[in-house]
Amino acid sequence: MEKENNCFKKSPLGITIMIGLIALGLFIRNGLVASRTDSYVSVKGLCEKEVYADKVIYPIKYIVLGNDIQDLYKQTSEKTAILVSYLRENGISEDEITVSAPIVTDTRTEYGERKPYNFSVKTIVTVCTPKVDIVRSLVSRQGELMSKGIVTVSNEWENTVQYSFNGLNKIKPEMIAEATANARVAAEQFAKDSDSILGKIRRATQGQFSISDRDENTPYIKIVRVVTSVDFTLKN
Repeated sequence: MEKENNCFKKSPLGITIMIGLIALGLFIRNGLVASRTDSYVSVKGLCEKEVYADKVIYPIKYIVLGNDIQDLYKQTSEKTAILVSYLRENGISEDEITVSAPIVTDTRTEYGERKPYNFSVKTIVTVCTPKVDIVRSLVSRQGELMSKGIVTVSNEWENTVQYSFNGLNKIKPEMIAEATANARVAAEQFAKDSDSILGKIRRATQGQFSISDRDENTPYIKIVRVVTSVDFTLKN
């Protein structure tokens, strides 16, 4: 009988603990339900900006032909000096000009039909500068070099003019802001269509910036592009 009384005395505490566990379970369950009902929408925002190249690499290649290697060396030196002088007279500074070592080819060692000359000497003078407009003008007037005895050689596979844009860090913040704003516009439309209220940004991911030519005819005009992915919360 005494044993039964002891069990009876402990039972209120056991009931209290059980009630607490049940309440805690309901609280956790309600929290899980609330998290499952946390709605959001994922959208992408695009921003494109047209910019002008701020750097150009302009290689000028010319070749001299002949049989006397010493005479060819003299001709190459003279033509290089004329070319460098021409570039400087047209606004290109000395530190923006690089002269490569001449490449000599002995045509007598080549297979195929015998050439009427024994040696070919190729020289490349390269301009690397932010003066894009000046270089564009020089490219269009390249024929002027012929009057100075310099016949340039070029093809579409090598020694082409290269334009680049290096000011990305300056325009990054405004482009990201614009892309995010465009993403919000899309999210607002989604919220409107679903009878919801658009909330704060839940998560945002910046895409990779890309820089490409606007078209093949104007490589000095670039298109900078970025796409951001943004999650917005939705309230019913």
